[in-house]
Amino acid sequence: MSAICKRPNRYEQYKRIVRFLISVVILSLEMVAYWYVWVNYYNQHMEVPYNRTGHWLMVVVYGLLLIIFNIIYGGWRVGYLRTRNMIYSQTLAGLCANFMIYLQITLLTKHFQNVGPLLVMTIVQFVVISIWSTISTRLYRILYPSRRVLLIYGEHPVASLMGKMNTRNDRFVVCEAVHISVDKDWNSETAETQEELAEIERKIGLYEGVVICDIPSHVRNVLLKYCYGKSVRTYTTPKISDILLRSAEKLHLFDTPLLLSRNVGLTFDQRFVKRLMDIVLSLAALIILSPVFIITAIAIKAYDGGPVFFRQNRCTKDGKVFSICKFRSMIVDAEKEGHSIPATDRDPRITPVGRIIRTTRIDELPQILNILKGDMSIVGPRPERVEHVELYTREIPEFPYRMKVKGGLTGYAQVYGKYNTTAYDKLKLDLMYIQNYSVLLDIEIILQTIKVLFMKESTEGFEKEVSATIAKTVEIFDGSGEK
Repeated sequence: MSAICKRPNRYEQYKRIVRFLISVVILSLEMVAYWYVWVNYYNQHMEVPYNRTGHWLMVVVYGLLLIIFNIIYGGWRVGYLRTRNMIYSQTLAGLCANFMIYLQITLLTKHFQNVGPLLVMTIVQFVVISIWSTISTRLYRILYPSRRVLLIYGEHPVASLMGKMNTRNDRFVVCEAVHISVDKDWNSETAETQEELAEIERKIGLYEGVVICDIPSHVRNVLLKYCYGKSVRTYTTPKISDILLRSAEKLHLFDTPLLLSRNVGLTFDQRFVKRLMDIVLSLAALIILSPVFIITAIAIKAYDGGPVFFRQNRCTKDGKVFSICKFRSMIVDAEKEGHSIPATDRDPRITPVGRIIRTTRIDELPQILNILKGDMSIVGPRPERVEHVELYTREIPEFPYRMKVKGGLTGYAQVYGKYNTTAYDKLKLDLMYIQNYSVLLDIEIILQTIKVLFMKESTEGFEKEVSATIAKTVEIFDGSGEK
């Protein structure tokens, strides 16, 4: 790959302002649409219609709802999301805001009102959002074209990261890759290592950013300090130790800064609040979703007469093994040979009913019973199969760290990762959740789960070659093929 000289962007310092102004445009258009619908229809059904001040209050409330849901779903992340994801995030935020404002209108008018005007408004908003997302993304790309970066990698193969970055060539263009040998003694500071570092620093000066991926700690520290001193943007894949330090507590007992990591998982009060939230929300979900349970159970039983539920041993907090409950989505005796075969995208073992419930994640709903029992939490690292924990632990000694909390129905890795994200990357995501736990983070993940339910990249299965590798590795274990 040939080097491309760094080019300064005179608009870089205005990036936040540009994003803010672009977001204000769509927010204003949506608020205007609601103002028209409220004034010309719903206000007429009030016992005492609002005047001008009341109209402004209703519009402001609607605007606040749009702001909250767009922050949660990332609807205004211009330049970060692709156009179609912008449209999806904005539309989802608008639907949530419209639902909440309809509840407010119902309370104010004391009657269930005709949803027709809001539906028409939603359709108009979708059209406006689509146009806005397309124009704003193109404008942003003109002002801020793809950043030319240098990739510096070490221990892990670079092909995976390169492939991921190439899918976002609207943001990054990897112009050159430099390999750092992990076997070399970089602490020795010999003439050879110093010359190699000097050459890397020279190359850094040719690009607009640097991606640092799993290189030896000493070299990484040198390069990070160099880039900081030269005001060069860096993108670093974190090590496990980096994630543990991110949540450390600052102590100032004397004139040397200390970072305290308690390393005990959740505290008693955090566990109490989390358990209380699990019970309340899972009971409410069980009541609301009971028709879905009944219909799904009937469909599974009617298809082949087999059992409705599928059970499988999984690991949760402190390595405790429990029996997870799911709707059966595969044929009976999916794995007669008795070893694990992970599902692929077009797995013939998946029944027609199973394909639907897997796509919509309905097959996961019976885990609400596990949550009520206390085996699981609503939010947490996905509980892995016993044999997979043993397999991953042999490859990744830090893998048991994720079992400092209960397994969850959804989690940080499910929201920000993919179904076939590597075990090592999922571990990092799960540790980011454990180390930064809060009730607000749980609520954010629950709401984000709604967004990813219908995104293909979050539900895709293992590729065939990966599936075959795992099956061959764990064939000595007993298991079944459910995902």
